[in-house]
Amino acid sequence: MEEATYRGTVYPWQCDHVGHMNIMWYVGKFDEANWNLFARLGLTPSYLRSSGRGMAAVQQNIAYKRELLAGDIVEIRSHLLEVRDTSIRFRHDMMNAETGEFAATCEITGVHMDRQLRKSVPFTDAIREIAMKHLSVPAEA
Repeated sequence: MEEATYRGTVYPWQCDHVGHMNIMWYVGKFDEANWNLFARLGLTPSYLRSSGRGMAAVQQNIAYKRELLAGDIVEIRSHLLEVRDTSIRFRHDMMNAETGEFAATCEITGVHMDRQLRKSVPFTDAIREIAMKHLSVPAEA
């Protein structure tokens, strides 16, 4: 399994009236993992700024497995599932770092785009080459 793309904790203000982390915070933590995964693939902030490129999520599916409570330590590990001409599909596995239990999974399809034209564009050969080395088939969460 790859190195974590996110590590953090659940703060009390991130919990809802039921006492567990609210869904908006799951999405936020998954988003932070996105940017760490992208950087590993060469889609770094400097590349995105200098090239006028960006990444846009076009589909996201979250499955909630176990609740997270205030004080829990959260770890996300990310897996690149598919690389296409202009898009990638990947999955984040969110775990309670203390217990090792899966808390949620999030599968996302992201599109590489020209920010000015607002259209999808192919990945560069260099990014595609790096991405192909990161393809994985994760275990079921």
